[in-house]
Amino acid sequence: MPIGKIVPLAIALAALGLTACEKKGPLERAGEKVDHTVDTIKNGGSEPIGDKAQDEADKLSDKASSAASAASSKAN
Repeated sequence: MPIGKIVPLAIALAALGLTACEKKGPLERAGEKVDHTVDTIKNGGSEPIGDKAQDEADKLSDKASSAASAASSKAN
């Protein structure tokens, strides 16, 4: 398969994969905040490194999902 056909196919598959992820609902976000608060308290008041990394990963995932949705709505 020529490279000219592989790149658009890869982009389309990536966009499909990102749009398949559901955004978190309000109860799921609230539960995560409670878990985060409990972890912070258990850690003596400072945020665990794992929580910081997960927060950043969640932000990136939300941005990617929003971008994929915007691209999909422009294509239609």
